Amino acid sequence: MPPQYRLPFEKPLVVLEDRLAEFERVPDPDFSLRDQIRTTRLELKKLRREVFEKLDPWEIVQVARHPDRPHSSDYLELVFDEFVELHGDRSFGDDPAVITGFAKLEERRVMFIGQQKGHNLKDREKTQNGSPHPEGYRKALVRMQMAEKFKLPIVCFIDTQGAYPGIGAEERGQAYQIALNIREMSQVDTPIICIVIGEGGSGGALAIGIGDHIAMLQYTYYSVISPEGCAGILWKDRKYADKAARALKFTSADLLRFGVIDEIIPEPLGAAHRDHRSTAMYLKGALQRILKDVTAIPKAELLNRRYEKFRRIGVFEEVGA
Repeated sequence: MPPQYRLPFEKPLVVLEDRLAEFERVPDPDFSLRDQIRTTRLELKKLRREVFEKLDPWEIVQVARHPDRPHSSDYLELVFDEFVELHGDRSFGDDPAVITGFAKLEERRVMFIGQQKGHNLKDREKTQNGSPHPEGYRKALVRMQMAEKFKLPIVCFIDTQGAYPGIGAEERGQAYQIALNIREMSQVDTPIICIVIGEGGSGGALAIGIGDHIAMLQYTYYSVISPEGCAGILWKDRKYADKAARALKFTSADLLRFGVIDEIIPEPLGAAHRDHRSTAMYLKGALQRILKDVTAIPKAELLNRRYEKFRRIGVFEEVGA
């Protein structure tokens, strides 16, 4: 089914999608109409491939932010077999922008931590569009320590433009909590898998992003700052966000090439917002394989390998003329 909201570069697809939908509404199509349906489907598939193979970084950002894109709560239903949510940070309150709890994937039990935006205006207001407060990150850290105690692997789904920058969040120690999470995640003695499912913005993403295996869905980004924030700093105007997106080199293909991430998980033709179930199938398969690999790492080597992994990021050599 075509998404309700169409991105600017998807406009060439709209005519074919609407035509196909009109054909398929006919209750008893004759041979000629069935042939038109088949032809239109082939044309649509070809056009989708052409459009999505040529996306530039700013267009990928728009796909990552698409309102119909599946969120953590959707994947909990489509990927995992069981989920028992755990609320609160044992200190201040419960931040709805972070979902935590025990989950089951086939026969394997894990601790799930995911950032959540919400699909409607009410939920997005409640979660600040997926921008957690300090209590959200504290909730995540408490669950990580619980996972370490019960010897459960941790699965983190990242999807945020950044941590919430409001006065209350700053008063409650936003920067300190993010730094604490980063330090403590580097020392949690249980396997950690981090997957960017939408946006991966700034310290808000990194606060649950220190893992033994880091993956990104195909049409996502992972960056030290949002393109709008970068444009505001460098060019003093958010209208240059597309220029900033090109300069930041934050797409999954860029980061795999730089060695920042370990894997790109493919999305179905037309991206995740067009086919939630196929995306979940790809994600589940990758997650099962990654869990098998990381849980096989000897416990004595786990923390050393994690340390070395992050020490290698950004290392380069200069060759003299």
